Amino acid sequence: MSWNDSMIKQAKKIIKMYPQKRSAIGPLLHLAQSKDGYISDDSTAVISELVGITEVQVKSVSTFYSMYKQEPTGKYLLSVCKSISCEINNSKEIIDVVKDFTGLNNNETDENDLFTFEAVECIGACGGAPAMQINYETVEGLSSENTIKLCEWLKKEQPDVIIAEEMQDNFGGTKSFDWAIKDQSGTTGSVPGFQTFNTTKEKK
Repeated sequence: MSWNDSMIKQAKKIIKMYPQKRSAIGPLLHLAQSKDGYISDDSTAVISELVGITEVQVKSVSTFYSMYKQEPTGKYLLSVCKSISCEINNSKEIIDVVKDFTGLNNNETDENDLFTFEAVECIGACGGAPAMQINYETVEGLSSENTIKLCEWLKKEQPDVIIAEEMQDNFGGTKSFDWAIKDQSGTTGSVPGFQTFNTTKEKK
């Protein structure tokens, strides 16, 4: 197996949370992506063996959902919402700003492996449109000017931990709702922050 003992232990712990092994495919794919930044053929084979299904069946899930990447992403995955609420609040301008700043088209990664850009469907922040996510951490109420500042900050500072609240305070505007609990933990790569997968970290 290409996964080390620690990852196998994590995987088996996740599998035990489900009544059927195959029900754990989604979380196991997130675990795989936290390892390589995408779903590698090796990880597909490992998951297949762990849950007792074919590699084709694993691949059919990983290629169906866009959050499971088939190629490595940059350090920062920039996901700009293009769904109706964001669209009527001028998300096209936000998309254009990000594309202009990074020089990327949809689903492209720059030559320095710093940014990957994607225009995505609803990210659940309709009340704070237009919105985007950086490594699945959300910032709402964006303006073109603040979007540029956000991209510049990422490029210059290159933070190891991406925290939604920090970005919202520095670059965001109207939020969908007030966040009741202050959270200084964030993501460490282009996979959602899950404590089970050790993809969250507190900023020091």
